[in-house]
Amino acid sequence: MSWDEAIALFESHLRAERGYSPATVRAYGADLRSLADFAEGAGAADPAQATLALLRDWLWHAQQQGLARASIARRAAAARGLTGWLERIGAAPADAGRRLRAPKADRRLPRVVSRDQASALLEGLAVRARGGDPIAMRDHAVVELLYASGLRVSELVGIDADDVDLDRLTVRVMGKGSKERVVPFGVPALNALVDYLRTARPELAARHDGSAGAQEDSRALFLGARGRRLNTRTVYRLVSALLGELPGSGPSGPHTLRHSAATHLLDGGADLRAVQELLGHASLGTTQIYTHVSAERLKETYRRAHPRA
Repeated sequence: MSWDEAIALFESHLRAERGYSPATVRAYGADLRSLADFAEGAGAADPAQATLALLRDWLWHAQQQGLARASIARRAAAARGLTGWLERIGAAPADAGRRLRAPKADRRLPRVVSRDQASALLEGLAVRARGGDPIAMRDHAVVELLYASGLRVSELVGIDADDVDLDRLTVRVMGKGSKERVVPFGVPALNALVDYLRTARPELAARHDGSAGAQEDSRALFLGARGRRLNTRTVYRLVSALLGELPGSGPSGPHTLRHSAATHLLDGGADLRAVQELLGHASLGTTQIYTHVSAERLKETYRRAHPRA
């Protein structure tokens, strides 16, 4: 079996049997194609010829090129996944990556906007939405829901209109690993959603040209300017532009709103387990990063305010 054949079959396995998201499958595929190029250059034309030493050399080479620890850790996970799968299906005599280790990913504290900054950002969107422009009304509803529910951007764009329960103030989303969960949202998000569903969404839906995918687009909660399901790229551009206007450095994508929502919940006294469930984290350890964020914010406040700090 060639590397290309093995990678293509493994990607299908990740999609169909493991339920990995398209983004994760793409990332793993890119990592494994890098491994294939490296292995073929070392004379291993067949993935069954890969050895632990070869895999370690590949990771070392990536480290020398300056790849971040998180990227190297993902490469190691992709390689371990492939070699383990090859052994299980009988395409390799042994799992070469079983003992492959990579440096732990950096645990940098995520960027968090303050409560006042979040309120000002949302109020600015509300003012724009009052003008009646359907895109402005949609953008207001999108950001309100992202912040209210701590959603991943992939979860947000995957929501269908039927997934929203306006009476119970909840939305059903499909998270990582095709795990479904129901998350709450507040009254400001409800008001923005009602205005969008009543006025803006019908106008955007009418712009659809009726081409392929019309039925799928018709189910989507959030629509783009041409009546199709809103894509992650558009949401990234929207949130990046908004956060770029705020003071502070660091990432400015939709995940910053998710980080901010989680941190503000913990600052307000929310239980860590409840925040874990809201965010859809498989491990409590992932959620605990936000306790560190809260602690750092408390230290900074102390340093600024206490006369003997």
